[in-house]
Amino acid sequence: MNHKKYTNRELSWLQFNARVLQEAADTNVPLIERLRFLGIFSNNLDEFFRVRYAAIKRAKHNDEVSKKKLGGLSAKRLLNEITQIVIKQQADSLEILAAIQTELEHHNIFMVNEKQVRDHQKEFVKDFFLQKVSPALVTIMLNELSEVPKLKDSAAYLAVKLIEKSVKKKKTRYILIEIPSSIERFIVLPSEGDNKYVMLIDDLIRYNLDTLFNIFDYKDLSAHMIKITRDAQLDLDGDFNKSYIEKIIDGVKDRVDGDPVRFVYDQNIDQDTLDFLLDKMQIDDADSIIPGGRYHNRRDYMKFPALEAKHLQYEKIQALPINGLKLHGSLFKHIREKDYLLYAPYHTFSYVVKFLREAALDPKVKFIGITIYRLAEVSHIASSLINASKNGKKVMVSIELQARFDEANNIKYAERMQREGIQLVFGVTGLKVHAKACYVERVEEDDKVKRYGFISTGNFNENTAKIYTDYTLFTSNSSILKDIKKVFEFFEVNYKIKKYKHLIVSPHYTRERFEELIDQEIENKKQGLPAGLKFKMNSLSDYKMIDKLYEASEMGVKVQLIVRGICCLKPGIKGLSENIEAISVVDKFLEHPRLYIFENAGNPKYYISSADLMTRNLDHRVEISCPIYDEQIQQELKDTFEISWSENVKARHLSPSKINTYKTEKANAVRSQFATYQYYLDKSGNHIE
Repeated sequence: MNHKKYTNRELSWLQFNARVLQEAADTNVPLIERLRFLGIFSNNLDEFFRVRYAAIKRAKHNDEVSKKKLGGLSAKRLLNEITQIVIKQQADSLEILAAIQTELEHHNIFMVNEKQVRDHQKEFVKDFFLQKVSPALVTIMLNELSEVPKLKDSAAYLAVKLIEKSVKKKKTRYILIEIPSSIERFIVLPSEGDNKYVMLIDDLIRYNLDTLFNIFDYKDLSAHMIKITRDAQLDLDGDFNKSYIEKIIDGVKDRVDGDPVRFVYDQNIDQDTLDFLLDKMQIDDADSIIPGGRYHNRRDYMKFPALEAKHLQYEKIQALPINGLKLHGSLFKHIREKDYLLYAPYHTFSYVVKFLREAALDPKVKFIGITIYRLAEVSHIASSLINASKNGKKVMVSIELQARFDEANNIKYAERMQREGIQLVFGVTGLKVHAKACYVERVEEDDKVKRYGFISTGNFNENTAKIYTDYTLFTSNSSILKDIKKVFEFFEVNYKIKKYKHLIVSPHYTRERFEELIDQEIENKKQGLPAGLKFKMNSLSDYKMIDKLYEASEMGVKVQLIVRGICCLKPGIKGLSENIEAISVVDKFLEHPRLYIFENAGNPKYYISSADLMTRNLDHRVEISCPIYDEQIQQELKDTFEISWSENVKARHLSPSKINTYKTEKANAVRSQFATYQYYLDKSGNHIE
């Protein structure tokens, strides 16, 4: 494998997270939103270390095998490179945070530490600690322990060094205080005139250390933050006496014992305290030990308080109705006549909930099948399905219990749905079910069964639908829905591989079918017919699929790629990919749809999909790519792709020579997310003033 043809997956992911950090640094982004992008950057990094870094660390034991998987790099070299990049990004993020805090002060918003509490705030800070924080604290006295108890993955701790007064011998105690996650990280203090004050709970604890340790006669007391990140691999045991749910529950619990993969500490911590902790926790130099700032878990900045400062945040958009599809009355009646496309968050996600609620109440509906990957914590989707079961309908739910970091929430709903008589299917052995589909059977005239359903590029989650962009097709097309029914039949009897006339389904057909479609574009180009590929996705990392795109480029096929995250393909390289352009858009909303457009000699084929062009999506998951036959919806997909492609405010180049540089054209600024909203406003006859 020639690794020069590809960007390493992990390094490409770090490039993506650098784009998130660019949003935090962008002075054109509202100030509080910039803080929230810092939170997203930090949260992304936590998950990266828990999953990807941990996987590379495991692969280090078999370096020859790992080189093939890592694009030619050895695991040891890659781990070192990642650590150096992350140290630099962390340092940059601290500078960005300091700049944001300075700008906040110009808007009369002050972040105060334990030494900056105003006189009129002292009583509030003391009372808040005694009433809410102190009862929730876990305080671990380390000196007398032979080893440190297992620290929670990604939780933040204050490492306290307490030096007692002693005539004979100085006594130093080391203590860990767990920052309670049950209390909001940011405490809004009493204001003073127009000035507003925010204090991190870490500093509120520091302010009250004397109260906490007043039983000791000490002469010096200091506290510095640390955090440990553990391997989040979910290991399932082979106990045949346990149910699948029980195995997942045990696997989630066992994460607390995962090997440490990153140790972050306040770089101002005393060396003896750091040495003591590393020795006690048995963390060696093979782990990623990263010096940081005074505060960790900056992911909490995603929930920075609004402080009634609307001018420092993005204006909330009013989600629009789908043109021609009213929420009042029956959705089935309208969908029977034609297909409709929902593009969240520009359109309201209420249509998905309304569809399921109508199915739950309609006496003519006899069966509902749906795939679930990630549910909202309070899910109207799940409530509607339970309602349907209570009304005597057969409900079948394929719920993915191994949706990473959402296992506990999915287990909660799985157990509840199971109690209500819903038929649960826990995926397929060896495959995650990542497809996004719903299938409904309704008995209509002459006792004939009419099928309805929807297929999406995103999760059926009403919370993320407000910030993730995703397509959802509502349809009564019997040909498509017969194929969806086959997918649900495969869940029940998965030793029989189904054949599909319209859908492209992983893991059996997506790779082969996509290669055929690309080959057809190559053949069209050879014959002088219109040829081209327009793909929009989250990630592109499968080497075989990248090679196929390189082949298309070498034959003169123009390839346009919009890839939000990982992109292992190197566009714009002479003799390899000179006909490929690739951009990434990171902005207010998280770009999440997968859209594949094949020019097809002037009669384009359109597919929306749950699958990225990653090996896991092509070969190791159940995924659905759905053709779009309605000409009006095809035009919508073409238009919205072109709007994204014309983006020149928040688009970054992905070519190696220009990586993460902005695509800018001064003459005509296009910010695609705002332009897409305007596009749908115009369709509904409204305009942004």
